[in-house]
Amino acid sequence: MAASTEDFEVPWVEKYRPQSLDEVVGNEQTIERLKVIAQEGNLPNIIISGPPGTGKTTSIHALARTMLKDAAKASSKGQSYTNAVLEMNASDSRGIDVVRNKIKMFAMKKVTLPPGQHKIIILDEADSMTSAAQQALRRTMEIHSSTTRFALACNLSTKIIEPIQSRCAILRFARLSDEEVLQRLLEVCAAENVSYTEDGLAAIIFTAEGDMRNALNNLQSTHSGFGRVTQETVFKVCDQPHPGVVLAILQACVAGDMRNAHLKMKALYDTGYSSNDIIATVFKVCKNQLKVPEAAQLELIKEIGVTHMRVADGVNSLLQLLGLCARLCRRSGELKLHNNT
Repeated sequence: MAASTEDFEVPWVEKYRPQSLDEVVGNEQTIERLKVIAQEGNLPNIIISGPPGTGKTTSIHALARTMLKDAAKASSKGQSYTNAVLEMNASDSRGIDVVRNKIKMFAMKKVTLPPGQHKIIILDEADSMTSAAQQALRRTMEIHSSTTRFALACNLSTKIIEPIQSRCAILRFARLSDEEVLQRLLEVCAAENVSYTEDGLAAIIFTAEGDMRNALNNLQSTHSGFGRVTQETVFKVCDQPHPGVVLAILQACVAGDMRNAHLKMKALYDTGYSSNDIIATVFKVCKNQLKVPEAAQLELIKEIGVTHMRVADGVNSLLQLLGLCARLCRRSGELKLHNNT
């Protein structure tokens, strides 16, 4: 009984975190490159950049675990994974003192490893480090290159200073596709006996936007809160405007029915959603669900983008959303979409 309670308390994003490169979902080309590095055993300094929740840090850990497991077998003293790997979240420890003390001390630490193997320092959210800390890190990378390798995970590699970028191999992760997220969700649902509907999983995929961490957290929250994963329960947990309502607004705009679009948008705004949430959902629905010619879709997205920019700047009243409906109706008329619906 105690074991099951403990399992229940473990977040699924940790419980089902991949332990090897073969288990990582998506970004096949980048993962294959990491597998080659693990097979050859010579890890360069690397920067892995990409959106959140796509497996950057997990892949680095899986790579280090694979390499150092083999190294532990070959080592007479059998050094463990924890002795040869230092993980730090640079968003918390982002100053120059951390580089000068903790990172430098670990780089100087002696660990018995087979020839060709190195200690690994994993810096998550490396793009949050200050410029001075990055300059100090650059010098540490130079001095201890023979014994220590660095793996930096970040959202934007452009925030890493050029001297560090030139010393690293840069690997890029992309958002996961809907099919890849669905595959892992089905595996977790089967393992946890989750009751779900197809619409419910589609809603989780819609809200996750290619972020596997977000998808698993939403799945667990919905299952824990309601006991069944349906479209309605998912959007209650995520507190996002229902895409069906937003699609009806866009369809009214495409049909040139300004009055209907106005009433639906006002009703949606009156339910309490922020303009940011509404405009973000309008963009996603227009991009993924609205059935219009691609050229017309791009023109509508331009109008949504202008409104999104204004809302992001703080001009987030209902008037902006109603003005968007009017501009979409006018643009649809210019594109002659009224007769096609």
